[in-house]
Amino acid sequence: MTDGNARIWHASADLVARYADGSLPEPDAWSLEKHLESCAGCAGRVSRAVRGTAAGEALTQVREAVLARAPEPLPVRRAGAPGALSRPARLLWAAGPAVRGAWLPAVLVVAAAAMALGHGGGFPGARALLLAVAPVVPVAGVALSYGPHADPLHEITAATPAGGLRLVLIRTAAVLAVSLPLLTLTGLLLPASGAPAAAAWLLPGLALTLGTLALASFVGCRAAAGITAGGWLGTVLLPVSAAPVGEATARLADRLAGCLDGAATQGAWAAAAVLSAVLLAARRPAYDRPARR
Repeated sequence: MTDGNARIWHASADLVARYADGSLPEPDAWSLEKHLESCAGCAGRVSRAVRGTAAGEALTQVREAVLARAPEPLPVRRAGAPGALSRPARLLWAAGPAVRGAWLPAVLVVAAAAMALGHGGGFPGARALLLAVAPVVPVAGVALSYGPHADPLHEITAATPAGGLRLVLIRTAAVLAVSLPLLTLTGLLLPASGAPAAAAWLLPGLALTLGTLALASFVGCRAAAGITAGGWLGTVLLPVSAAPVGEATARLADRLAGCLDGAATQGAWAAAAVLSAVLLAARRPAYDRPARR
């Protein structure tokens, strides 16, 4: 059926029957489930068909058992009512566990500590330290945003048509939207003292984040974040750890210049980001199996 220039489709009787008895291929089932989110008519037909199967009877029994033990529902609060969440608060809650959890205060502490060292403590290497830590901040946010350890409803949300990689990318975007501008602005406010530019970490941070997501499709988010963050910190900080105290700041700035400065270096980070994105796209089906994440 068509309506103007937009094509609107509805589930056929055969499609509904095959979905109800479990014979519909997974891609077609996912497409139908996505359609049901916005089509009440088809949702009602599918619901009635499923209730007529053995699985429907079992689901009815489970539902009745859950409702029998469920506590009294909380009253629904309308917008503007006392205690109701504001729109920014609802968006923050939906953005993911990292942005609404301990990760966000940790990012603010990193920025405040860098400002205190650079201006309050007169430490010339504050920007260099910030640039050494900044690329792993979004990586940590990604690790804390997705997986059974981060979300008690992970298995349910990951199994929905809007779950999987789409959910990961939404939460990753929320993490980047907080960390990138905040840490870059902090770097701009700190004395340079030979350190690279305040925005030099953006491409490396993006590449490490995408690399973490791609690697997570093999080993899980926490392990992938540990590998990428550990690799970066080891590359930057280990050579500096053996330097005399008086030379550590200058050596860290030199080390960061080699890892961040220059068109060739930034081009290499951009290429790494693109390759990670391609690998992530190829590994997308792995995010439809939430048990390992």
